[in-house]
Amino acid sequence: MAQSGGFSRTRLAHLSDTMRGHVERGELAGLVALLARHDEVHAMAFGVQDLDTGTPMRRDSIFRIASMTKPVTAAAAMILVEEEKLRLDDPVDRLLPELAGRRVLRSLEGPLGDTVPANRPITVRDVLTFRLGFGAVMAPPGQYPIQAAIEKAGLAPGPNPLPFGPDEFLRRLGGLPLMHQPGERWMYHTGSDVLGVLVERAAGMAFGDFLAERIFAPLSMKDTGFSVPEGKLDRLATCYRTDAETGRLVAYDRARGGLWSRPPTFQSGGGGLVSTADDFLAFGRMMLRGGRHGTNRILTRPSIELMTTDHLTPAQKAASPFFPGFWDTNGWGFGVAVSTTPGGLGPEPGSYGWIGGFTTAWRSAPAEDVVAILLTQRLMSGPALPAVIADFWTHAHQAIDD
Repeated sequence: MAQSGGFSRTRLAHLSDTMRGHVERGELAGLVALLARHDEVHAMAFGVQDLDTGTPMRRDSIFRIASMTKPVTAAAAMILVEEEKLRLDDPVDRLLPELAGRRVLRSLEGPLGDTVPANRPITVRDVLTFRLGFGAVMAPPGQYPIQAAIEKAGLAPGPNPLPFGPDEFLRRLGGLPLMHQPGERWMYHTGSDVLGVLVERAAGMAFGDFLAERIFAPLSMKDTGFSVPEGKLDRLATCYRTDAETGRLVAYDRARGGLWSRPPTFQSGGGGLVSTADDFLAFGRMMLRGGRHGTNRILTRPSIELMTTDHLTPAQKAASPFFPGFWDTNGWGFGVAVSTTPGGLGPEPGSYGWIGGFTTAWRSAPAEDVVAILLTQRLMSGPALPAVIADFWTHAHQAIDD
């Protein structure tokens, strides 16, 4: 790729002022934002890691990245596809027998016992593209009987790690019917948790160990994992939520004694990782470089292209509820959203990435050779895109200087 300009200093200053404003207005305790283009990297840190102690936010502060875990999990699966330990169109039954012989609800509105046989087995490709027939129900709680069953099984998507291990996760999932036929519709989240267990069983090692050996170590992602060791807890940002009555930030999960201060029972491929801006920059750049990082090749270029291609049909998007307006400008690849049409001054067509429920975001833009990362520590309160992420996309796009 021929290199042109980097970033406009004036517009980087506008980005900095905008990000600082979100913190100064009390919307966030702090944040780290990073923009990289070619060999140029700009990072900014505002606010504090913890409101009580006043510990300043740092460029290397550690954040819970939630659903930004999903693309990492997809990359891990593609490593095994390249090694032929997984095959995209093979059924998952051999490695995930809990998901064999599925029954499918005749209607989402109907009782759990009103089912029909699945038309075909679930494949690896179904899991990678979130078309396995099971996932988050984008409807108010209690609207469908299956929602109560998911809640009772402890499988409802949420910000906290699951309290049981991968085998129990699959046992519980296998005890519920699918909501749609395999390959029929897109449903968010659950596919990534299933994918993490699939990677674990195909690789013959713990999911976290596989990620550490095959992705984190080669990319020098030294602060990324499913928990934070004692010696690094001073860099883990306290997580906050917004109190619905007062509008003030209140602590949700602290660093010491919190949920991420100890190894989890379930290493969630859908949302369990912590990371830093520079660690995730290494992952984002690897994707932009066609799977290569320096002298290390994590994936081949065709695998990256497959991951970042929109795999959904217009009919599947129309039948798959998600955030309002999401499908107007986006498609879905393997663990990433793919921009398909211009949506204002935000991500350009062909860019890809994802966000996390603790208000984190990553986007890579191949046409501009840009990686943009925003990390904050506030739990999202609804389906609308947080203003700080929308503003970050807008100013990051404008900062490109040719």
